[in-house]
Amino acid sequence: MPKDLSVSALLDFYGPFLSEKQRNLLHHYYNEDLSLSEIAENEQITRQGVRDLIKRGELQLKRYEQECGWCENVLSLQSIIDSDKTNKEKLELIKETINKF
Repeated sequence: MPKDLSVSALLDFYGPFLSEKQRNLLHHYYNEDLSLSEIAENEQITRQGVRDLIKRGELQLKRYEQECGWCENVLSLQSIIDSDKTNKEKLELIKETINKF
């Protein structure tokens, strides 16, 4: 199962909305880079069970992002702040991004 590393950022934003079990499995998989087998052994569930919970958690996180867009907007703001633009240009871009909320 290829990893979509954007899920790690989504987990930071929307993790509290997941069940504790899903949040922990996603954290182990994306942030600690454990394999499905390693997680299954640690959690004493099947590898397939781990995979299913991770897939469902990913879908939930992506739905939250589709509905709210918090992660994308905050990452956009961070990108603007880190850019080489002048303060006035940065402020205008930040205002535009905030208005998207």
